[in-house]
Amino acid sequence: MFYNGDFETPGIVFSSWSGGKDSALAFYKAKQYFRRVDYIFTMFDETCKRTRSHGLKKQIIETQAKSMGVKFLCGCAGWENYEEVFTGVLEKHFKGGVGVFGDIDIQEHLNWVIKVCSRVDVKVFEPLWKMNRKEIIEEFISLGFKAKVVTVKKGYEELLGREIDHDFIDLASELGIDICGENGEYHTIVYDGPGFKDRIDI
Repeated sequence: MFYNGDFETPGIVFSSWSGGKDSALAFYKAKQYFRRVDYIFTMFDETCKRTRSHGLKKQIIETQAKSMGVKFLCGCAGWENYEEVFTGVLEKHFKGGVGVFGDIDIQEHLNWVIKVCSRVDVKVFEPLWKMNRKEIIEEFISLGFKAKVVTVKKGYEELLGREIDHDFIDLASELGIDICGENGEYHTIVYDGPGFKDRIDI
């Protein structure tokens, strides 16, 4: 776990939300820690139609937010102005609050999060930071989350559409890939789990 700042009076708590497994587990852990998460915040491409990271349609993210009983905000940007738009949303809506992120151990990702959040007085909460990758997947499954693989890197097509379960762990090990997909091997969509009022129809 990584965090900076004083969380005794956290202000608004938002979760940086991709729609996938890591953001869902980070959201869950933050809700356990703070007793609430007020918003999910998702970055979309410049058309505002699909998420920047996983390529999910906006309707899916909105449906996830509704099922989780949380407010939803988004930003839309190309890679050239991604940081500017991201920071602008934080400054307008979350200044003085806490941002929840699902990074595991890529230092440059954490460095970027700290940089943009510190500009607008947003504290950083990284509940998955430095956790063992296999333990992350196993905890995700044991908590009752349900997710499927929706995008894959070329060469890993057999992962597409797979359920994130114990068979997936075995397959990932056989393929010799990062079990959490941290090198971009695959991305997921969470369609059910703790805190979901309704299962998402995908």
